[in-house]
Amino acid sequence: MADATANSAESKLKDAAAAGGVSAIYRGWFSEISPLWPGEANCLKMEEIIFQQKSKYQDILVFKSATYGNVLVLDGVIQVTERDECAYQEMIAHLPLCSISNPKKVLVIGGGDGGVLREVSRYSSVQQIDICEIDEMVVDVAKKFFPRLAIGYEDHRVRVHIGDGVEFLKNVPSGTYDAIIVDSSDPIGPAEELFKRPFFELVAKALRPGGVVSTQAESFWLHLDIIEGIAANCRQIFKGSVNYAWTSIPTYPSGMIGFMLCSTEGPPVDFRHPVHSFDEGGSHDTAKEPLRYYNKEIHSSAFCLPSFAKKVLEPKSK
Repeated sequence: MADATANSAESKLKDAAAAGGVSAIYRGWFSEISPLWPGEANCLKMEEIIFQQKSKYQDILVFKSATYGNVLVLDGVIQVTERDECAYQEMIAHLPLCSISNPKKVLVIGGGDGGVLREVSRYSSVQQIDICEIDEMVVDVAKKFFPRLAIGYEDHRVRVHIGDGVEFLKNVPSGTYDAIIVDSSDPIGPAEELFKRPFFELVAKALRPGGVVSTQAESFWLHLDIIEGIAANCRQIFKGSVNYAWTSIPTYPSGMIGFMLCSTEGPPVDFRHPVHSFDEGGSHDTAKEPLRYYNKEIHSSAFCLPSFAKKVLEPKSK
């Protein structure tokens, strides 16, 4: 049965790759191929295909890899692996939350695997954690095959909303949240709207004065033009700080991914210098395991950019 599933998955992904789509499986290797990163592919050796099904929104594949544990793939693009997920989940959550004092209400857009919820739950000051995920099947798959991430759903402060993040934000009263974390896939398919100006305007409206947002913002090696556009929109919409940070993650294209960190007008936020440290208390470990990637030094260094990216993304002093 497992061989039949593997053969079926391989056939479907070969057809998709031939049609100009993303990813392929060949002789036991998964290759992530996409027009978003032409001329290169990321390959992982597969041991077993665990799950494959098309949801209402996207193709969902889970396989056990030889070196990175279970791997979640959406529309042919790797989203999560058990081995390196900490570098993404911890950074997208703690870069904003450690930059403000005593966050109480937090919204997660996307993040159906539960990893961001796991990290937000570490903060004892947080009273309410809302998550809006468009694809319920992603949530179900995560709970079954990625329990270390999906443990985030077990926190009593979490309220799950299945639906479109843009529509959810339209109904949020102004100034509701201290922090919003946008854990989106790439700007194609279901996540496309989460990279556009109207979405950022809704985010800014939903944040309190001095509130913060952290959103997935692509790789400066591959999509500097996209990041430049995001930064330009954010500087017009958010009247506080706007910074780009990044983290190393081996299974993402180019081996890294970035985040756009923004704050609204109000109490100033200095993202480069965290005001909260896990070494100083003020958090509790609902996640049941210590941080594996994030620390105070990593936080500050995440905002250091190579010269070519700094020239484009950091505003010129007048």
